[in-house]
Amino acid sequence: MKNKDHINPELRPILEQFPVVDLNIRELPADFEPPVQVKSPLVKTTNRMIPGQDTELLMKIYEPVNRSNTALPALLWIHGGGYLMGHPDFDDSLCEQFVLTANCLVCSIDYRLAPEHTYPAAIEDCYSGLKWMAEHTDELQIDAARLAIGGASAGGGLTAALAILARDRGGPNLIFQMPLYPMIDDRNVTPSSQEINKNNFPNVWNREMNQQAWGMYLGTAADGEVPSYAAAAREQDLTGLPPTYTCVGDLDVFRDETINYVARLSQADVPVEFHLYPGCFHGFDVIFNDTEISNRARNEYIQALARALNR
Repeated sequence: MKNKDHINPELRPILEQFPVVDLNIRELPADFEPPVQVKSPLVKTTNRMIPGQDTELLMKIYEPVNRSNTALPALLWIHGGGYLMGHPDFDDSLCEQFVLTANCLVCSIDYRLAPEHTYPAAIEDCYSGLKWMAEHTDELQIDAARLAIGGASAGGGLTAALAILARDRGGPNLIFQMPLYPMIDDRNVTPSSQEINKNNFPNVWNREMNQQAWGMYLGTAADGEVPSYAAAAREQDLTGLPPTYTCVGDLDVFRDETINYVARLSQADVPVEFHLYPGCFHGFDVIFNDTEISNRARNEYIQALARALNR
C-alpha cells in the first residue's frame, strides 16, 4: 500500500504546503498564497471572447512578441481543476513556456465548470474553442495542418475526450494530443484509485475527492451509461486518435487509468510516449514546484510538444 514514505524526498516539503480543498466550497483556504507568476517579455497575451454553444467564452491567446508572418503551429490548452475549479490565468507561465520552446501560438480556453454546468458543458466549450481556432487560422496566423490539444488532470481528461469527439465529428484534424495525468475514468476501480485515499494522502487529489468531483461533473449523466466524451477511459475504439504524450506519478490516483489508457492506445496503433515518475503525487510538476523532478517532467512534455509541432 502506497503511503507518504514512498514520496520523493525533494517533494515532501511541497506536499506539506498543499492546502486541503473543500470541493463543496471550491476555494483555496484564505491563508494560502500561490507564488507570483513572472510574465515573460517575449510573449504577448491577448484576451478574446469567442462564441460557445450557449454562451461566450474567454480565450487567452499567447504568442511570440517578435513573431514573423509565417503561420505558427497552435495548441489548445485546457486547464485542470477536477472539472470544478481553475482558470486559464493559473497556467500563464506554463503557456508562455510552450510558446517560447515550441515556437507556437497557444489558446487557453475558459470552459464552464461543474456543478453549475454539468456534462457536456465543458467538453462542448472545448470543442467550440478548437473549432474557433480552426476557423480563424488566417486571423491568428496559425497553420491548420499543425493543431494540437493538451491539458493536465481534468484538463487532460477533457483533452482525451476532445480527441475522441473531434475524430467522431470529422474534425478539426489534430496532429498531437498531450493529456497529462488525465482524469478519464469515473468508475474508480483501479488499484491506484483505492490506495491513494484521504487517509494516506489527505491534501492531494485522492479517491474521495475524485468520487465527489465525478459526481458533481456528471450530474444526471451518472444515472445512465456514462459516455466516453465524459470519461475517455470508457471509449472502446481508440483507433484514429492523434499521436500522444502523457505522464503520471506513481503516487497519483490516476496512475493506473493512465497506464491502461496508454496500453490501449498502443494496441490501437496510436503512437504514444509515456513517462511514469516514481515517488510523485498528483500535480507534482506544476510550474511553481522548482525541484529537479518537477523541472524534468515539465521539460520532457514541453520538448515533446515542440517535437510534435515542428516535425
